[in-house]
Amino acid sequence: MKKYNVTILGATGAVGREMLKVLEERNFPIETLRCLASARSVGKKLPFAGGEVTVEEATDLAFAGSDIVLGAAENAIAKRFAPAIKASGAVFIDNSSAFRMDPDTPLVVPEINPEDAKEHHGVISNPNCSTIITLMAVHAIGKLSPIKNMIASTYQAVSGAGAGGPLELAAETEAIYKGEPVEPKVFAHQIAYNLIPKIGGVSEEGYTSEEMKLQNEGRKILHLPELQVTCTCVRVPVMRSHSISVTLRTERPVTVEEAREAIAAAEGCRLVDNVAEEIYPMPLDTSDQDTVFVGRIRRDLTDPCGLSLWCCGDQVRKGAATNAIQIAELFLEK
Repeated sequence: MKKYNVTILGATGAVGREMLKVLEERNFPIETLRCLASARSVGKKLPFAGGEVTVEEATDLAFAGSDIVLGAAENAIAKRFAPAIKASGAVFIDNSSAFRMDPDTPLVVPEINPEDAKEHHGVISNPNCSTIITLMAVHAIGKLSPIKNMIASTYQAVSGAGAGGPLELAAETEAIYKGEPVEPKVFAHQIAYNLIPKIGGVSEEGYTSEEMKLQNEGRKILHLPELQVTCTCVRVPVMRSHSISVTLRTERPVTVEEAREAIAAAEGCRLVDNVAEEIYPMPLDTSDQDTVFVGRIRRDLTDPCGLSLWCCGDQVRKGAATNAIQIAELFLEK
């Protein structure tokens, strides 16, 4: 198998470090590996395949010779270096939201729309983490009958806010235990023993930017331009792995039995659904792995064409790093 020159942009962040782990786990055929970050991170050593990779500064010239660039940096950085990456001839697989809604940029979940990746013009976008997890859970049902609309609530782990999220949750929990005051910094309010029903900036009609992603990105990935989604995003005091409650309505009624069979057979999903035995998806069980667990499948009592379900998935892995590397694997010469 051919080997590839791989570069990670934003390698020192949580997603960048996870990309290194996933590349190693999946035995990605690497000829050379470069890790790029800001000037203040230059010289840091990142573990990889029993050795270390030294972090270099991200500059326009740093992408020369790259075949694949995995983006794990924020929007501004992705936009800043996209022209240089494309000029180098590399494929830029970007985890930021900078290009997701660009009509010329494919937005890809490999288990759902891998063919879209082939239509790229140098950049392929990784969808939002909650979008990936939700669509992984419902895609098999949508193949039985097209999805018309969804009502969803996301329960998003603190690690989705970056490295400071888990630190803040741990610090607040310890402070409360000791009877000391809590001083939120990462989140607008105390997150320990609390829920915060707002993620992202306020967007249209009172929805947040995070809440609109499921509809906007879902339309593009599923090729359903009329898909309607109402979403509420909630930050919860969980360290890792997002959970989503979904009620979806299809063109024709899909039975619970049909849905269960379809999800059980779907690539990247695991049916975890035996309420009588206290078996259902939970963040603790879905963290640090790549499968989306789906359960609590039941008919919607308000609509004969509706089904409700609950799903969980690791937002750092399948919701970010692993999905990006799966996209890269679509281009491997076997």
